[in-house]
Amino acid sequence: MATFHVMAGASGEFTRPEVRKIGVVDLVDALKLGLEDFREKPSHYVFLCLMYPIAGVFLVMWSSGANLLPLLYPLMSGFALVGPIAAIGLYEISRRREQGLDSSWHHALDVRHSLALPSIVAVGLMLFVLFVAWLIVAQRIYTMTFDEAGLASISAFLSDVLTTPRGLSLMLWGNLAGFVFAVIVLATTVVTFPLLLDRDIGAVAAVDTSIRATLTNPGPIALWGLIVAALLVVGTIPIFAGLAVVMPILGHSTWHLYRKLIVPAYPNRTP
Repeated sequence: MATFHVMAGASGEFTRPEVRKIGVVDLVDALKLGLEDFREKPSHYVFLCLMYPIAGVFLVMWSSGANLLPLLYPLMSGFALVGPIAAIGLYEISRRREQGLDSSWHHALDVRHSLALPSIVAVGLMLFVLFVAWLIVAQRIYTMTFDEAGLASISAFLSDVLTTPRGLSLMLWGNLAGFVFAVIVLATTVVTFPLLLDRDIGAVAAVDTSIRATLTNPGPIALWGLIVAALLVVGTIPIFAGLAVVMPILGHSTWHLYRKLIVPAYPNRTP
């Protein structure tokens, strides 16, 4: 029954929410609304998003200490693949604020009471699998390019990557593979988690809706992906600390993007 619920949702039927067509102005408005949510409840980042700077520093230290320097960049960039999971609490805060409910920071944990929790976990596992697959592909690209040569030092590694033909090949194929993974995650999750918080329709239907929203709005969704990527890069400076601000704003903004992309289930619900 739990598996069936994940597949079909609470209604027992495969639901296909209606998707809207949006424009660039909607993206800008979603970011403005996300910034308003962050300004209204700025304490949320302390609880929810300091994990990103901490985890980022941990990844740097772990990679350097374990002679896994070639995986440092894939780990840092791939970390964004599982970002939608960490933002679930932010979606819940924006949802409650939108409905005029108490949006104190502890409500970010209310997701654990959601009827759609099995579906949320299922999609989260999908993202984790994609993250691991990305690391495997990145490692494979490195070993094929550098023949599993040992690393003398960080400076030697950077010199090889930035100044040699095989280093340029590594960057080209590595970034191309990373782009493919990023597109897959963006298309399958751009509205998936907010939708599951809002309606218990099942993981399959939520992912299907996210893909349809992407195909209906390829330009705006691609631009949204670029905005997210650019802000995440900015957020890593210095030492990932900027993510404590960037992540909450993006999380709240994604909720409002969801509202613009998906027609509400009930006419009297705030769009």
